[in-house]
Amino acid sequence: MKHNYWKNGWLSVLMVMALSMSAFAQAGLTPIQLSKIESVGSVYMSEDGMTAAYTVTKPADPFKENALPTSHLYLYDVKTGDTKPFITGMSVSGIAFRPKHNSITFLAKKDGDATRSIYEIQLNGGEAQKLYAFKTNISGYSWGSDGDHLVFRATEPMQKEESPLPYQPEVYEENLSGTVAYMQNVAVKGHMPHRIPVDGVVYSAHWSPDMEKVALGVAPSPFVDDYYMSQKLVVISHEKREVIAEIDHEGKLGEYHWSPDSKHIAMIAAATLNDPIDGRLKIADASTGKTTMLQEEFKGKFDQIEWKDNKTLYYLASKGVWSEFGTIKTDGKMSPVVKTGGPILNAFAGGNGNFVFDAETPEHPDELYVMKKGDKAPKRVTNSNPWLDEVPKGKQEVVVYTTKDGMMIEGILTYPVGYEKGERYPVITVVHGGPEAHYDNGWLTAYSMAGQVGAGQGFAVFYPNYRGSTGRGLEFAMSSQADMAGAEFDDVVEGVDYLIAEGIADKDKIGVTGGSYGGYATAWMSTYYSDRFAAGVMFVGISNNISKWGTSDIPEELFQVHSRERIWDNYEDFLKRSPIYYVDRAETPLLIMHGKNDTRVDPGQSYELYRHIKTRTDTPVRLVLYPGEGHGNRHATAQFDYNLRMLRWFNEYLKGDKEQPGTELEMDEMSIEK
Repeated sequence: MKHNYWKNGWLSVLMVMALSMSAFAQAGLTPIQLSKIESVGSVYMSEDGMTAAYTVTKPADPFKENALPTSHLYLYDVKTGDTKPFITGMSVSGIAFRPKHNSITFLAKKDGDATRSIYEIQLNGGEAQKLYAFKTNISGYSWGSDGDHLVFRATEPMQKEESPLPYQPEVYEENLSGTVAYMQNVAVKGHMPHRIPVDGVVYSAHWSPDMEKVALGVAPSPFVDDYYMSQKLVVISHEKREVIAEIDHEGKLGEYHWSPDSKHIAMIAAATLNDPIDGRLKIADASTGKTTMLQEEFKGKFDQIEWKDNKTLYYLASKGVWSEFGTIKTDGKMSPVVKTGGPILNAFAGGNGNFVFDAETPEHPDELYVMKKGDKAPKRVTNSNPWLDEVPKGKQEVVVYTTKDGMMIEGILTYPVGYEKGERYPVITVVHGGPEAHYDNGWLTAYSMAGQVGAGQGFAVFYPNYRGSTGRGLEFAMSSQADMAGAEFDDVVEGVDYLIAEGIADKDKIGVTGGSYGGYATAWMSTYYSDRFAAGVMFVGISNNISKWGTSDIPEELFQVHSRERIWDNYEDFLKRSPIYYVDRAETPLLIMHGKNDTRVDPGQSYELYRHIKTRTDTPVRLVLYPGEGHGNRHATAQFDYNLRMLRWFNEYLKGDKEQPGTELEMDEMSIEK
């Protein structure tokens, strides 16, 4: 029935789209063009620095199937500059250069496979061959330096008991299976894997270069809360398979890497238990577990690290709305190589002095950039969407304003296509989630972010990095704690005031949207600050902090890095920081959208706000649910549907007749490209 609904229901909707014309002209990027955009994802480099591998994410056609995007593998020859597709017939992940074998390995589940397995393909081509399979799905692996030993993670096999009844209920948060780690030598035929005996769920595992040790990130349970807040990093002896050190750390844990001499581990992690993000850099002694934090006062966020030698690391960091790449000594001395102000670097890989990056600009989404030995800056070498260069785009710039309490806030503004100075425009304010996140001055267009599609329809699009955002150091990231919906959301309103004062924004045509914590902000602006916003689109957002605590899968994270107060110690204040408390103020037409399978922010949050507005006011409100989607839409047609509904809502209430649109979708003639 669900399959037929999507097939037949979407056929009807698309016929309505094709036959209808909208009053809102499109001068730039269209929703259909957005749905076609491909982008570079992960990047990898061979040890000799001459071959780069990278993935390209290709979306499904929303008119044909509500499917997930696929990830294909490409190779880039650093010497010749040649690029070639390598694996495009299936979606791949977990890519690695296999040491001493001139090959690449990856995870895939081909037709006929019982589980997700490790495949191998030679760099000179040929067919990919299954290298190793396990009785459950392999979720990740790490090669030893000999290229034969690997440590892999897989779901713990669970024995399913047969029920004597014809119906089986779900028992909540019990009988859950987690991932465990195994050592294996794939060079020995018939070799049985050795399970690593550690208590808890293994989320990561990496060999030391000397292959005498393995480092593992372990949480006490499969609960998401424990993954965020309770992971420990432990060091295991290869020979004895027992814990020889536990790294001194608490709070969020990011990536970590062994030093070349196997004596230290560099890790990106939280500074303390109350740090909202894994953005600090620590060096751990692998034998004692003692850690040292580098650059404690760094006004940025470490995003990625790799060892250069035993005393030096390469780092990639966010600094405000920019990125920076450089080296840092183990004594903390930093030396930027690629400074802020250029393309936004999202990831890097290096070998023998050559580097590749996944990078983006305000005009173009992620592509492959290369910086050879001796180069001063990365250069773009791919163009996954050549047609995009011909699409008119709105200018994008960084804006900075100071709040009434003296806080300096950065934001990004995308101007409407054809912007004329002195004319005021409707504004769509996009509030990021987290709040431990931030917007870079890169490509800011996606199915849930109006970006260049909004600019093409005559909107200015504003992205404020309110207090609590990352990229500006620990103090700024923690500055919103214990004050949910307080000064952090005031920062957003003051950003709108700044755009009005600058003569850009029409004060009567301000919209707001966001997902998760940004959905919370949208609900707050549509109730508490309803007199300031003419339209809102709330996505997987929070409306009642009391019921949110009891229905979310991360209540401990909420306490440790956001509220800093137990909800049962102050129910009244938590309620007063909830949008439902101010629904009597709600005059902002609000479109609410939510994935029906969301476990992070339960769909009940959207039901509650919808019911309160519907019952207590005459304000236009609509609730749209997406079956099969969780905390954000992942499938092509669901994303396309969201984008259309969001833009139509803003067009109607910021530029149109302010009448609630019908439930059927419409699209302007210029967007039909079939």
